[in-house]
Amino acid sequence: MNEINDSNTNIAYLKEKVKQFCKERDWDQFHNPKDLAIGIVTEGAELLDIFRFKFPEEIEELLKNKDKLLQIKDELADILYFVIRFAQMNNIDLTDALLKKLEKNELKYPVIKSKGSNKKYNEV
Repeated sequence: MNEINDSNTNIAYLKEKVKQFCKERDWDQFHNPKDLAIGIVTEGAELLDIFRFKFPEEIEELLKNKDKLLQIKDELADILYFVIRFAQMNNIDLTDALLKKLEKNELKYPVIKSKGSNKKYNEV
């Protein structure tokens, strides 16, 4: 039996899984753009909270800890769920959006000026 993972799954499949999950629970009524955006930020904050006040060495240990790693994966999955649901509910093609954003960022962050730098585009 083939395992479903990033290398053999596409976004359309994930959108359909999320859509079906929500349909079974009659959640469309709650998933307007504002509330889905709030969900993205809330779940992002929960991920951030795991790392709050941690030194790099502590973070390295967190990622080696089975229970903490599971918590991190759960928070990432929650974020991804809300991103996918937002896109699915609002007919946004995530692949197209990401590729177009990368094109914009190529202009903002040319390799010659940005390679190895963490400066924002208006500082390079």
